[in-house]
Amino acid sequence: MNLLQIVGPVMVGPSSSHTFGAMRISRFVYKMIGQTPEEVEFSLHGSFAKTFKGHGTDRALLAGIMGLRYDDERIKDSYFLAKQTGLRYSFRLVELSNVHPNTVRIKVQTQKTQHEVEGCSIGGGAIRITKIDDVDCDLSWNYDTLIIVNKDEPGALSKILSNIKANIANLYLRRINLLQAKALTIAELDSPLENLHELLGLSCVLEYYFVPKDDFL
Repeated sequence: MNLLQIVGPVMVGPSSSHTFGAMRISRFVYKMIGQTPEEVEFSLHGSFAKTFKGHGTDRALLAGIMGLRYDDERIKDSYFLAKQTGLRYSFRLVELSNVHPNTVRIKVQTQKTQHEVEGCSIGGGAIRITKIDDVDCDLSWNYDTLIIVNKDEPGALSKILSNIKANIANLYLRRINLLQAKALTIAELDSPLENLHELLGLSCVLEYYFVPKDDFL
């Protein structure tokens, strides 16, 4: 049991699941791409879709994608901050199948890349990242997360795994683009990664993203 489960999050309210949890999902995406995107589309399902304005889910999602901390009083002003930074955003209400009621899909666009992340808020501020670029996963964000876009070719995975100088707790992978011969590898790490930048030197690695585990601050 971690500190979040015992004492709850330090946050700007009103809801741990609809506000804090939502913000954690979008902040994961912000940490993944390492910047505020140029454009973001939030697709809200279930309870998120029904109460997203009343519970401040929309403001929390915007705040998270801009990298605000959970206790930042500017969360309530996230629409104004988004306008100031030139962030283009939109909210869609969608019906998804076989997902948690508090689920959001976040599609982000930067100058260099585009990604889509699906996550759900399961209560008390806890979240699950359930999909990254069509690769199913189950990330709690209690671990450091390494995301690699790699060539879909024989021997690529074994080369990547042999060069990750950390203990892998969970691993997810899938081909993501047959025509471009690309695959996605997602690894949750329960020990420090000592050679992050060396991975980019591998000929089979096209992009990588490192998301440090959430500190709730």
